[in-house]
Amino acid sequence: MRALHTAATGMIAQELNVQVISNNIANMRTTGYKRQRAEFQDLLYEHVRRVGTQTSDQGNILPAGIELGSGVKTVGTPRLMTQGSLVQTGKDFDVAIRGEGFFKIQLPDGRTAYTRDGSFEVDAQGRIVTAQGNVVSPGITLPQNATSVTINAQGQVSATLPGSTTPTQVGQIELGIFINKAGLQAIGDSLYFETPASGPAQNGNPGTEGFGNLQQGNLEQANVEAVSEISDLIAAQRAYEMNSKVISAADQMLSATSNLLRS
Repeated sequence: MRALHTAATGMIAQELNVQVISNNIANMRTTGYKRQRAEFQDLLYEHVRRVGTQTSDQGNILPAGIELGSGVKTVGTPRLMTQGSLVQTGKDFDVAIRGEGFFKIQLPDGRTAYTRDGSFEVDAQGRIVTAQGNVVSPGITLPQNATSVTINAQGQVSATLPGSTTPTQVGQIELGIFINKAGLQAIGDSLYFETPASGPAQNGNPGTEGFGNLQQGNLEQANVEAVSEISDLIAAQRAYEMNSKVISAADQMLSATSNLLRS
């Protein structure tokens, strides 16, 4: 019976939907995380009676046909790259982006990754790095004896040295923007790679046209809304249950038909 397969595709789709929702909820407190949304489309149809066909020699047209659908498929789990709220931390090396752009991160293999997570640290060489020790690109090295570090809205990094009251600029943080942010490939650790879908990165300084500005001492929170996710989770659970009931009903109908044939 076709209904068994159709309902099974619905259960598979909702299982994936719940997986996406659970990942969003799990990352509610992940700095810079961008929520995902499962998107679905219907599958091919069998046209038992095709709409618009001629039904008589007098030219009558069939106003409504018979189309039997074969279920649902998942077409994507795009990320919603909306701005998350900024939370003040007071830490010098916590930096949030307000607006467009991604921090550029140099990986050990030489590739460049991108992130919205600005919870940076300083390593033993005085370089500004991520929590995993990857260098923020372009590399910025702070003087070992710096007494304070400031990062302004335009991404200029300045350090104050002992005996001086005037900060000295020691580097410039750059951002990358993409024509299609949803086309970035997530690789974990809050990092993304550019892809043919995202287009190449356009690099620039914070505060310039098209680029957001930086907020030192702040972090961008995940853009996950708990109420919305719980609502979506309940809807997905109900849809899964209804598809399972369709399978039970179809099984009972097949069983009744089998008993009739045997009697």
